[in-house]
Amino acid sequence: MGSTNDFQLLCLENPLLDIQAEGDESILQKYSLKANDAILAEEKHMPLYADLLSRKHALIAGGAAQNTARGAQYILPANSVLYIGCVGKDEYAEKLRSACAAAGLRVEYRVDETQPTGRCGVVITGANRSLCTHLAAANEYKLEHLQSPPVWDLVKKAKYYYVGGYHLTVCVPAAMALAKEAAENPEKVYIMNLSAPFIPQFFKQQLEETSPYWDYLIGNETEAAAWAEAQGEGVKGKSVQEIAKHMAELKKVNEGRKRTVVITQGTEPTVVAVQGEEKVREYPVRTIGKEEIYDTNGAGDAFAGGFVAGIVEGKSLEESVDMGQWLAKLSIKELGPQFPYPKQTYSAA
Repeated sequence: MGSTNDFQLLCLENPLLDIQAEGDESILQKYSLKANDAILAEEKHMPLYADLLSRKHALIAGGAAQNTARGAQYILPANSVLYIGCVGKDEYAEKLRSACAAAGLRVEYRVDETQPTGRCGVVITGANRSLCTHLAAANEYKLEHLQSPPVWDLVKKAKYYYVGGYHLTVCVPAAMALAKEAAENPEKVYIMNLSAPFIPQFFKQQLEETSPYWDYLIGNETEAAAWAEAQGEGVKGKSVQEIAKHMAELKKVNEGRKRTVVITQGTEPTVVAVQGEEKVREYPVRTIGKEEIYDTNGAGDAFAGGFVAGIVEGKSLEESVDMGQWLAKLSIKELGPQFPYPKQTYSAA
């Protein structure tokens, strides 16, 4: 019999199988990719996946929020985290299920009968990562699955909802259903991640639809700058601190909970703005030697996993940020968005 506190954290986004391989400038040019970027695949990118598979490669359970969900479950007690998305009916979906089961993460996938499981080609060039995503089945998530009685029962029991910004390219009604459920139940928390610069750039309307419901917003400095650029005069070109503060003060539906905006900046301090607070907080990151860094892909997802785990456990903002930095530090020592086993236990910096 499960505990009534099981699966307090529910995550929604786009499950993907990461195909990681080392490349060089020629492969980036061949597929019109940038060294440090994340894009959605077009027809011209389709041969990329076979190209990567022909090289020495690794297959890793990916998708930003699925990485975050695995990271949060790495810290939280067993049966704490549930992940929802859409996969195909194929061997890659089984690989995802196996990887999540090994991490103790429960998944409730919608299975699409026509599209293959989504893939993300990860081209590694030195310390840089270029991500090219073919959503395929992940693009077929439907609100009907979320609202089906078995899944909605899990939604009702969860207390924290985490939605990756990438899902705004797929099923805004599902993201909004969770947003409204949180707003109508004051004890519930709605967390959004900006995910990539193209979300605020090209999915501005969808992002703005969710913004009044953000209890927590997570992003990095590039995503924050892209959001500010999309807003235009008054915000465009401002500092990360000013942008975070502006985001925190946006109109909010649940006025009983102050919005918190968390912006990471790589090795620079993490910026935190809280609605109604004049002072913007900054938290130095945990140091790591260059020789310890193996793969930075998924470091932001790992940070989000640690941070959200802290929020679920009722930790302070400062400690939650540190938990995010701790988990990110563990992740970049591994290949892809993964975490070391046997499990390590968080300890404050």
